[in-house]
Amino acid sequence: MPERCGWCGSDPLYVAYHDSEWGVPVRDDKTLFEFLILEGAQAGLAWITVLRKREGYREVFDNFDAQRIARYTDRKLDRILGDSRIIRNRLKVYGARKNAQAFLRVQEEFGSFASYMWQFVDDEPIHNTWASMQEVPPSTPLSDTISKDMKQRGFTFVGTTILYAHMQATGMVNDHLTSCFRHQECHKLASLPRDVRLR
Repeated sequence: MPERCGWCGSDPLYVAYHDSEWGVPVRDDKTLFEFLILEGAQAGLAWITVLRKREGYREVFDNFDAQRIARYTDRKLDRILGDSRIIRNRLKVYGARKNAQAFLRVQEEFGSFASYMWQFVDDEPIHNTWASMQEVPPSTPLSDTISKDMKQRGFTFVGTTILYAHMQATGMVNDHLTSCFRHQECHKLASLPRDVRLR
């Protein structure tokens, strides 16, 4: 049995997420947008709650198509609020449209959302060497900076803690514990040539 970060426990869904997604460098805009919406939905809740509703989010929010979500009407958003497949919080649901609109503006300015996000780490993941979960910070000065910039660009639910969780999830930061078998695997993924990473 491989050693894992303690936070994923034994729930099969959580373990699969830890083993295959968390900490893997993501440079695909659609996936980055999905995590942006899901991390915002998590605010105040456990991540496993969001994971269990992830498929519902994909169905309700047009598979995280930012172009479509940016055009949602208030009436559409109000209908979504009645759907039990997602977390029914008005600010979060309406925030998805606001974030889609800001996301599209960033794409237009930078060519891609990935280019915008990865510039903050000079296009290379940060590899931390934490020995225990107690050492892992909830936020950093860098997540403070990104959060501030994103808020100025019109994003919502992008506080520094949410932003740091997004950075961890999308591999901008490798926060697997050094004892976790995924720490070294994610480190190797980040060192692959770019054309191999994107396959």
